[in-house]
Amino acid sequence: MRRLATAATVVVLTGAGVLGTAGMAGAATGPVGKHGTVTACTTNWGSLDKTATEANAQPLKNITTSQHTCYDRMVFDIGGATGKIGYHVGYVDAFHQDGSGEQIPVQGGAILQVYVSAPSYDPATGKQTYAATAGKPLPGVNISGYRTFKDTRFGASFEGQTQIGLGVRAKLPFRVQQSGNQLIVDVAHTW
Repeated sequence: MRRLATAATVVVLTGAGVLGTAGMAGAATGPVGKHGTVTACTTNWGSLDKTATEANAQPLKNITTSQHTCYDRMVFDIGGATGKIGYHVGYVDAFHQDGSGEQIPVQGGAILQVYVSAPSYDPATGKQTYAATAGKPLPGVNISGYRTFKDTRFGASFEGQTQIGLGVRAKLPFRVQQSGNQLIVDVAHTW
């Protein structure tokens, strides 16, 4: 009788272990790692303002966006930038055009204002290098179907910096990083 009780306990515990493992596998979310393991999305970037005060005299050439497993990405191409690129990125209650102060409506649950220390024109000639219009969506950027990005608006290029309004689904964590002559802003899909 004792052997039968021990065998029944082993079967029950083994079954619980299998069910527990199945529950854990279903709970894991995020991108698949190198060895086929599921990894969780890191969202410890925070949602407070991020700033780098370095100056850049090179003009903005282009702005692109892309979707990733854990975040949506906006990339500012600063052609010819060799050092650090200055920026100020943070959430605002309303998006006001730099210089005039005119409010520009931005769709979404929150507005991320991005200042990049790069004019949208050549400082030497005054010729426009990034063809955008104040208050209008960014040219060539299509964010329909994005999980986090909901709207883009060009603010201004004033006193050596360019201003962008990025409408996002909610006030989510974001990070700012530089790769070569590109400034990258990632906004997480979740907390």
